[in-house]
Amino acid sequence: MAKTKTKMEQEISDAVIKFELEFMGRGPTETQTFIIDTMIIVRLKGVLTKAELQLANAGDSDRGRKLIKDVRIELIEKGRPLLDAALESITGQKIVSLHTDISTTIGERVIIFTTQHPLDKTP
Repeated sequence: MAKTKTKMEQEISDAVIKFELEFMGRGPTETQTFIIDTMIIVRLKGVLTKAELQLANAGDSDRGRKLIKDVRIELIEKGRPLLDAALESITGQKIVSLHTDISTTIGERVIIFTTQHPLDKTP
């Protein structure tokens, strides 16, 4: 029996939380996943560490924010094979691309994955 969209969204949220905890060293305070056609949108709240928050709010905050973004992008690129494998296992589809950004103001990260075929067709 095929997984429902809601079941896949929950499993994806759980997989991304596990990745954040094990690979990045800190999990989000809240995670939501939305499947829309060939896109998987994961919204993570509360992802910044206390040190990153201090750096983002330091006097030269543009430099601090850029450093945080650069490090986080590099880390997710290094861990991408793990994320792709987890999502491919859940969805049964190849992950085509990954796009991400992080807000150093509110400590929220968004990750968008794309797949080859639509996932939001509930059986």
